[in-house]
Amino acid sequence: MSGFSVTRLNHAVLYVRSAKAAAEFYEKAFGFVIAGEEFAGKAIFMRAATTENHHDLGLFEVGPEAPRAVRGSTGLYHLAWEVGSIRDLAAAAQTLGELGALTGASDHGVSKSLYGADPDGNEFEIMWRVPASAWGEFAEHAAILPLNLEAELARWG
Repeated sequence: MSGFSVTRLNHAVLYVRSAKAAAEFYEKAFGFVIAGEEFAGKAIFMRAATTENHHDLGLFEVGPEAPRAVRGSTGLYHLAWEVGSIRDLAAAAQTLGELGALTGASDHGVSKSLYGADPDGNEFEIMWRVPASAWGEFAEHAAILPLNLEAELARWG
């Protein structure tokens, strides 16, 4: 066992082809705002409206010819961003759909999740955490089930 404990993920940093284009996407998709720009706009730091962090996301530009990582290769699969309510998750589904960025949705029992990809193919999850008192059998077993967002809104909304 480690001699320390982390409390949460503070921020993520992504390599992107265009920091400006990626920042525009994360502004539209997540409502992030620019907290700072460095190196003539080649590094952009963004934060969520309700965060206490200086930044939640860093975008480092590597140029338009940079290749995408091969799916299934070693490396980061996705980042999971948590929202505060099932209504927020429904709003995210609509926003990602409008942006053409929604790639999937799952019910994990302990969470309800949407999946998407940014313009560079970086995958992300937007999830709402179910109250622990309602986890039931899922507290000890992983699940990937179809998400019925309307039913979840009726139950939790």
